[in-house]
Amino acid sequence: MAENFLPRKLGYFSLTNIVIGDMIGAGIFTTSGLLIAQLHNPMLLLLLWVIGGGIALCGALSYSELGANFPKAGGDYAFLSELFSPLTGFLSGWVSFLVGFSAPLAASSLAFSEYMHRCLPEGVLPDHLELTKKSIAIGIILVFTLIHYFGMNSGAKVQNILTMLKIGLIGILVLSGFIFGEGSFDNFSVQSREGIESANLKTIGLSLMWIMFAYSGWNASTYVGSEVINPVKNIPRSLISGTVIVIVIYLLLNILYVYAIPVPEMKGVISIGGLTARNLFSRSMDQLFSLFIALILLSAISALIMIGPRVYYAMARSGHFFNLAKKINRSNVPGVSILMQSGLAILFIVSGTFDQIITLLSFSLGIFPILAVLGIFKLRIKGESVYRMPGYPILPGVFILLSSVILILSFLERPVESSIAIGLILTGIPTYYLLKRKHNYPN
Repeated sequence: MAENFLPRKLGYFSLTNIVIGDMIGAGIFTTSGLLIAQLHNPMLLLLLWVIGGGIALCGALSYSELGANFPKAGGDYAFLSELFSPLTGFLSGWVSFLVGFSAPLAASSLAFSEYMHRCLPEGVLPDHLELTKKSIAIGIILVFTLIHYFGMNSGAKVQNILTMLKIGLIGILVLSGFIFGEGSFDNFSVQSREGIESANLKTIGLSLMWIMFAYSGWNASTYVGSEVINPVKNIPRSLISGTVIVIVIYLLLNILYVYAIPVPEMKGVISIGGLTARNLFSRSMDQLFSLFIALILLSAISALIMIGPRVYYAMARSGHFFNLAKKINRSNVPGVSILMQSGLAILFIVSGTFDQIITLLSFSLGIFPILAVLGIFKLRIKGESVYRMPGYPILPGVFILLSSVILILSFLERPVESSIAIGLILTGIPTYYLLKRKHNYPN
C-alpha cells in the first residue's frame, strides 16, 4: 500500500469528544476507593480532585498553544522533536508505545470486564474468574481494533456516539443518586480511624499522581493534529472545553461516592461506581449502573485505540520508528500501528493485574508533558508562536512546578515502581541509536 498523508476530517465536536472520551476512563471509576484507603479523609479526597483538575486545566491551556503551533499527528512526540531534539521526541513516543497508551487501554479493558462481572447475576461466569475477566478484556480490544482499523469516518462516529452516551449515563447516575438515593452528607465529616496524620506529603503526592492518571487525556486532541480541520482554532477549543467538562463530571461523581458510601466501606474498593449504586438503591441497581459504567468505559477504549497509533505513525514518518508503523491502509488509517498497540495492550492484560498496570503507567505519564510545556517558553522567547495561550507565564509555570513536585513525592513513596518507569524510558536511548544506525534517519 502506498504511503499517504492522513486526511483532515475532524472538527471541533469530534475533537472535544475525543478529549472527553479519553479522559473519562478507568481512573474515575476505580481510584477513589484506593485513594481513600491512603488519605482516610473525604474532604481531602475532594480537595485533591480539585487540585488535579486545576493542574489538568493548566496543562490543557498550555497544550492549546503547542497544538495550534504544531498541528501534526503525535502530540508530545511532535512537540518535543520540534522544540528540543528528535531523541527527546523519540523517548516520549517510545514511552507512549510501551506504556502511555497500551497500558491505559489494558487498564480500561480490565475495568470494563470488572464492571461487566459485577452487573451479571452471581454464578453466571465460570469458576476460572480471572481468566474469564481477562478474556472479556481482550475481546473488547479486538472489537474496537477492527472498528478503527477500517476507517476514521466510522471510528469518529462511534466515538461521538459513545461519548454522548457516556455523558448521558453519568448524568443519570448523578441526578438519580442525589434525588432518589439513600445517602448522607454526614459522610463528608467522617474520616477513618487512621486519621489525617497518615496522609503525609509523600502519600498526597502519590494520590495526586493517581488522580492525574484519571485526568490523563486532557491533551488528547493534539495527538490527531494532522487530521484536524482548522487546527489553530479547533485544537485549543476542544482541549479547554473538554477538560472543563470532565473536571465538573469528576467532582460530581466523587461527591456522589462520598454521599453514598461511608469512608470505612469505601476503602480499597475498585468498582466504586457499583458499590455507590448498591448503597444508594439496591443490588439490582448496582447491576444496572455497573452495566452503565461498563458502557462508559467503551468510549475510553475507543479513544485510546484511535489516538495512540497516530503517535507511532508520526514517529515512523519522521524516520524515528519502525517503518511498518507509517503504513496507511485502504481505509486511510495507520492500520499497522493500530494492530501493534492493541497487541501490546493484550500482552499487558495477559501478564499483569489491574493495580500493577496502574502503578507502572502513572509515573511514566507525568514526565514528558513537563518538558513539552517548558517548550512554550522557548516558543515565546523566539517569538515564533502563532497562537498565544491566556495566563502565560503563570499557568504553564504552575503546571511545571506542581507536576514536578508530584513526581518527586511519588518517587519517594513508591521508588520501585517509579524506577521501573524510568528504566523503561532509558531503554529508549539505545533503541533510538540502533534504529538511527539501521535506517540512517535524521538527527
